[in-house]
Amino acid sequence: MKKRSPRLGQHFLTSSAIAYEIAAAGNIRKGETVLEVGPGKGMLTRALLNTGATVVAIEKDPALTCIIYDTFSKEISRGQLRIIERDVRDPTLNATLKTLHSSYKVIANIPYYITGELIRMFLTAQHQPSTIVFLVQKEVAERIARSKKESLLSLSVKAYGTPRYIKTVKAGSFSPSPAVDSAILAIENISRKNFANVSEEKFFEILHAGFGQKRKTLLGNLKRTKSGHPMSTFEEAWVKLGLNPKVRAEDVPLEAWLALAKNL
Repeated sequence: MKKRSPRLGQHFLTSSAIAYEIAAAGNIRKGETVLEVGPGKGMLTRALLNTGATVVAIEKDPALTCIIYDTFSKEISRGQLRIIERDVRDPTLNATLKTLHSSYKVIANIPYYITGELIRMFLTAQHQPSTIVFLVQKEVAERIARSKKESLLSLSVKAYGTPRYIKTVKAGSFSPSPAVDSAILAIENISRKNFANVSEEKFFEILHAGFGQKRKTLLGNLKRTKSGHPMSTFEEAWVKLGLNPKVRAEDVPLEAWLALAKNL
């Protein structure tokens, strides 16, 4: 029999124990505001509500929205749970974020295929969350929080916050089961403090150029930046920062990228 595909790419969490571990990873205090993306049938929603948080759940599937309304009618009536039927990637969401409490957290079990997009969206939002906790593919969580080699994704995350690998979650904790294991990933202390004296635009321009061709050295890749800087400018920055001319992008820590962007 052909395995049924999850609705809208979602694998529904079936373990209440894992749901409570995800909620715990957010260090939620009573009265805090939590934004949940894709509540599905409400397994994680229940764990979040039990922390005493006010939950704003965004769900694009009308059938699942009906389930949430039926399951949590009491919490909705007393104002602890608010449902927004919309795609989280809708451009108008920024207006919704502005209506949230000055400090909020994003905690969710998200579809794998939009992991990078959602991480980027919330980290770069005008009104950033203080913490993000996502249930993502194990490989992605390891690349961001555990790998000794940096990547475009890991550095993009570390520029705004501190990533932490919380726990591996086996495929059997979902229905339907995904083909790979997952992991709880937390990104804490989110802010733009790294860009107080560094251009955010310049940093990401250099970062993307640096990872342009994996086999080339970082210095070689930076020749392709659109900044118009002559090669001598990069070479002078290399000497000033004490970087190896043959170093590759994956071996350069965040601090060096920020310093490079500032020097340019």
